[in-house]
Amino acid sequence: MTEKQKACEVISRMPDDSTFADIQYHLHVLECIERGERDVADGKILTHDEVEGRLAKWLA
Repeated sequence: MTEKQKACEVISRMPDDSTFADIQYHLHVLECIERGERDVADGKILTHDEVEGRLAKWLA
């Protein structure tokens, strides 16, 4: 499914009284989810322990 088709599907499921802001928000969420899925597929992930270690350094 193309990105345009995915966007049309998201919009078609929204209520008829949706605002442009509502539509923009839902498309933004869809984009973030897809970006996250690409990162996982590309191995761009951290373990829970790695995240805790980074946060500990940042919060120190």
